[in-house]
Amino acid sequence: MIALGIILLIVGFVLHIGILWTVGIVLLVIGAILFLLGSVGHAVGGRRHYW
Repeated sequence: MIALGIILLIVGFVLHIGILWTVGIVLLVIGAILFLLGSVGHAVGGRRHYW
């Protein structure tokens, strides 16, 4: 999810498409939150670790 967010940010920036930029930021933030929760030991989506 983090990688997809970064890709959408880059594509949105290069092509000047605002919606891709916004979706990329949202996905990047959600991916970072899930990664942090998984790395500290909280179960995310029924899994002990989230990659």
